[in-house]
Amino acid sequence: MYDTVLVPTDGGDAAADGVEHAFDLAAAHDASVHVLSVAAPGMETVAIGGGSVGSMAAANQAASERTADEVVAAAEERGIEATRSVESGLPHRVILSHVRRHDADVVVMGTHGRTGITRALTGSVTERVIRHADVPVIAVRAQD
Repeated sequence: MYDTVLVPTDGGDAAADGVEHAFDLAAAHDASVHVLSVAAPGMETVAIGGGSVGSMAAANQAASERTADEVVAAAEERGIEATRSVESGLPHRVILSHVRRHDADVVVMGTHGRTGITRALTGSVTERVIRHADVPVIAVRAQD
C-alpha cells in the first residue's frame, strides 16, 4: 500500500514519536523512508563567544543536518531503507513540496496536540500539511 513514507522531523520529542510510527509503518509495508529536516529560515547574525559573529541560519542548517543523519542511522539500524533531505524554508511549504517532488505515498509527523490560545499563537505545521496534502497524513500526538 505504501512504498515511500515521508517523515519530517525537527529533532524534538513530538517528532521522535512520529519517526517511530513512520518506521513501524515502513517496516509493515516494506517501504522506504524519506527523512526531511527543515532548517528554519533566518539570516540574522548573533554574537558567539568572544565577539565573533556567526550566522543563525548556518547553526539551524547544521542542527537540521545532524537531526536528519541521526534519524537515517536509526532507520538503517532497523533494516529500513532511508534517504535524507535537509531544506530551508517555511516547514509546511517545504513538506508539501517534498511530497510532490518525491512521490511520497504518506506523511507521518509528530504533533504536540496543542489547543486553544497556544495553538492559535504558534500555529500548527501538522495542521497545514493535513489541510493541503494530496496524500494521507498521519499525525502522531506526542506522548507525555
